[in-house]
Amino acid sequence: MIPDADAVADPDRRLALECIAAGIQAAEPATVIDERVSVRGSQLVVAGDRYDLDSSEDVVVVGGGNAAATAARALETVLGDRIDRGAVVTDNPVETDRIEVLPGDHPLPSERGVESTRRILEIAQSAGADDLVLAIITGGGSALMPAPAEGIDLSSLRSTTERLLGSGAAIGEINAVRKHCSAFKGGRLAAAASPATVLGFAFSDVVGNRLDVIASGPLAPDESTFADALSVLDRYDIDVPNAVETRLRRGEDGAYPETPGPDDPAFESVTQYVLADGNTALDAAAETAREAGYEPLVLSSRIRGEAREAAKVVAGIAEECVATETPVAPPTVLLSGGETTVTIRSDGVGGPNQEFALSAALELSEPDVVVASVDTDGIDGNSDAAGALATRETIEPESEARTALLNNDAGGFLDRRDASIVTGPTGTNVNDLRVFVLPEH
Repeated sequence: MIPDADAVADPDRRLALECIAAGIQAAEPATVIDERVSVRGSQLVVAGDRYDLDSSEDVVVVGGGNAAATAARALETVLGDRIDRGAVVTDNPVETDRIEVLPGDHPLPSERGVESTRRILEIAQSAGADDLVLAIITGGGSALMPAPAEGIDLSSLRSTTERLLGSGAAIGEINAVRKHCSAFKGGRLAAAASPATVLGFAFSDVVGNRLDVIASGPLAPDESTFADALSVLDRYDIDVPNAVETRLRRGEDGAYPETPGPDDPAFESVTQYVLADGNTALDAAAETAREAGYEPLVLSSRIRGEAREAAKVVAGIAEECVATETPVAPPTVLLSGGETTVTIRSDGVGGPNQEFALSAALELSEPDVVVASVDTDGIDGNSDAAGALATRETIEPESEARTALLNNDAGGFLDRRDASIVTGPTGTNVNDLRVFVLPEH
């Protein structure tokens, strides 16, 4: 999973990479679905709950996201020819037997993603009351499954998405806008599949596993409003195309219906399961550290905020461990997950995890501490890397490193120092995974 990890001579750097690799592998759909989904006789068993397959007319699979194709293939392994039809949208295609794998793009929506999402909606709408719909919902689904709402063209949707992603807004705020510009998000996939029985299989890349936020909540009731979407644009001073602003303001005035809320009957036949999340990766990384003789400490699976600022906080905790052996004494591995953000100020290369690693290395007073931070989907921001591994040595000359961080070019700086972690698409997405290795002194 992590290229050349075995070739890394330094044991602490190697351990950081091994923890990252273990976390990603634990969250792979093949691993997760094998553990949590099975067929026993005529019963589909999901996290201990049972569903009678013989009472279903057809079994239909739909969905999308970075991990959608790998999850679809894993479901085929479990269900085999009990799957009658289906399709998923992804930017990480794999070969499948019974489920169509359709193309889409991430992080910005594309025309082929629009066409693929139309196909998903058609399949969902074809499901009858006696059918069982298995819906795969994974991180990246918001961009990969675009369906512009009435009055909005793809160009306007792309521009709005790009500005939202660079604004520093939290993912819940971003998705409040996306849901009100879409004919798919905010519970509308559930409405399309109604009255079929729907089981949602979620791979969460959202802090707190909010089902209304993961992939913009296509199966979840939505309590956000057009007014909330407009408030996000005002709060972050985001200038959007006229088509988007017009729709949101007309929606606020009642010209368009709000997204389906908790009382909508479409959700009566929907049950959702979070099959994997950030803790899935953190637990596996902690076990890897423990096996290496290091005491792991999971700080939180919910770290958020500006990446460069969050890094200062965790770097401070690492320094405290070295100086006072509090809250844990080295040798230790500090672990955290969640989703940090970046406010785009310049046109450099990189993403939140590269900014986190560079900022942490700049803050650390301890030269022996190793920092690794990745996005578990394998793509960090606008770079080709998943993230980076860094120490104090990495950031020399310091003035150049600080300039790169200021100009949102952490990825460019770290790549020139062979500090990038490049995995390629991983087939999963359970948010960020960060590792601080503190050797014994």
